[in-house]
Amino acid sequence: MKLQLPAGDFRAYLFDCDGTIVDSMPLHYIAWKTAFAEWHCPFPEDLFYSWGGKPTREIIATLNEMHGLAMPVEALAEHKEELYFELLPQLKAIPEVVELIEAEHGRIPFAVVSGGRRISVTRALSALHLMDKFETIVGSEDYVNSKPAPDGFLLAAERLGVAPADCLAFEDTDLGIQAATAAGMATVKVLSTRERIWARIEQLQSVSTTAQPSDKP
Repeated sequence: MKLQLPAGDFRAYLFDCDGTIVDSMPLHYIAWKTAFAEWHCPFPEDLFYSWGGKPTREIIATLNEMHGLAMPVEALAEHKEELYFELLPQLKAIPEVVELIEAEHGRIPFAVVSGGRRISVTRALSALHLMDKFETIVGSEDYVNSKPAPDGFLLAAERLGVAPADCLAFEDTDLGIQAATAAGMATVKVLSTRERIWARIEQLQSVSTTAQPSDKP
């Protein structure tokens, strides 16, 4: 499934990591479910995906408020990350994004802008041998206001020495698209894992319907 890029002479590509470069969201959800089960804290899958791009500590703090819990934010965030790291041998890439990265690497600079911590990003990219493709990595500890605020994208553009208007941002979440748009950047929406599955199902159904024999003589 090829990425559809907008017209423009872009001077830098900025990528979210989880769900954009790496197909890590299902692994993150397993780690979250395991960590929260110890506190009997519900975390429905639909809510997890709707919060894509939300920093780890904000997720825990918000669920504490929602359910009247007192889960230790720092300790639980560290525990969840360790659970995720244990799953990294199962990590796969988003094929169409990595294909673009491989094809365009060296022509213009790349950066990662993540709602996760830098260590999570570097561990994931290292697992797929992609670390050398990026000039800079912006993690959640590098800025104050998380997505949909534009802070992370603006910082990445500043580090690369490229005007925001000359950057193209790749994101899989609405929060990320909003953040990049607020930074004045053009965007590419990368289909999430579930969206890719449904798109493939619809494609197969369309092919099947087209292939049905006609009742007409």
